[in-house]
Amino acid sequence: MTRRTAPAPLAAAALALALLAAPALGMGDLSNMPAAPSDPLAAAEALIKQEKYAEAIPDLREAARLAPKNADVFNWLGYTHRKTGQYDAALGYYTQALTLDPRHKGAHEYLGELYLETRQLPKAEALLANLATICTDCEEYQELAEAVAKFKAAQPKS
Repeated sequence: MTRRTAPAPLAAAALALALLAAPALGMGDLSNMPAAPSDPLAAAEALIKQEKYAEAIPDLREAARLAPKNADVFNWLGYTHRKTGQYDAALGYYTQALTLDPRHKGAHEYLGELYLETRQLPKAEALLANLATICTDCEEYQELAEAVAKFKAAQPKS
């Protein structure tokens, strides 16, 4: 006699019913079951919002492993490395983000800020000019333009 298995949708429905009925059948509380793996990019963004930059890096590395063509992930890797003073690594990640998406507004802004932090005004101004070809009314352009202006104002007059 050949044993038949239920079609996948039917098996999934049976499993769902069994899980719902488990407490009523005396099978205990299923709330202790491990949660599904979380989204590492979302976890990293939550840490970044809390200014826990170093703590966000492992989640971002996992996100990069899972989505190696996601420019946002590499932009965030650049951002967190810049915020932790790892400028060379940040430069590499921003460059990778812009390689994946040459019009990535955030990578243009943050790389420009990196250049200002490392006292490379001409490179920051070049990024601002590049960003102007993408948008001038966007937040990224406005913030980088403000940072460039602030940097210039802080320079000693000769």
